[in-house]
Amino acid sequence: MRDIFGKALLDYYNGNYSEDIITSTNISSEDGLPLPYLFRPYSEMPELEQTALQLAKGNVLDVGCGAGSHSLYLQEKGFDVKAVDISKGAIEVSKKRGVLHTEVLDILDETETFDTILLLMNGTGIFQELRQTAKYLKHLKSLLNPDGQILIDSSDIKYMYEDEDGGFWMDTNANYYGELDYFISYKGEKEIPMKWLYLDFETLKFACESVGLQCELVLEGDHFDYLASLY
Repeated sequence: MRDIFGKALLDYYNGNYSEDIITSTNISSEDGLPLPYLFRPYSEMPELEQTALQLAKGNVLDVGCGAGSHSLYLQEKGFDVKAVDISKGAIEVSKKRGVLHTEVLDILDETETFDTILLLMNGTGIFQELRQTAKYLKHLKSLLNPDGQILIDSSDIKYMYEDEDGGFWMDTNANYYGELDYFISYKGEKEIPMKWLYLDFETLKFACESVGLQCELVLEGDHFDYLASLY
């Protein structure tokens, strides 16, 4: 990875904000990801994220912490929070913003245990592909303390395949429809494309049950998104 995401966060933090990250997928055109949004305070977070933060308990692992906004809120509330991300730039920004416990780390390499594990802003994305979901869920389960919880959000993107007549044009011979190729560019530089997974709730619930996790729907958002609690 070239860590374009991290470079963009560092630019914004250091006062060099001139343009946003550009994202696209294999089924959608280019769209801007505003950098200020990644630094938003609790009051500007979507209800799903606010709810997840209110449900946090004990010591917390913030997976894919980005600029550290979720971690900072919980830390200010007195929680012991560890923020991890594979982006070196993101971790540098999180540290500079005041997150006390940070690490550049792939979640599959985490070994500590926690009372709450947060995976927000489409937390299922890190699973990459449906066939890898069980592997990630098993590992996340191994990181839970007794009575621990995983709070994760995602979206059912079936709507993106709907045609004008209300039908769906998905290829039944293709992979699961939530598996996307995700592209990022910033200031003319392109990141290496990555796999990104959106999971509908029923598919997530089935995957959880296959590895011995309970999965409950906590809240549904306004646009096919949801927050789930795994335990």
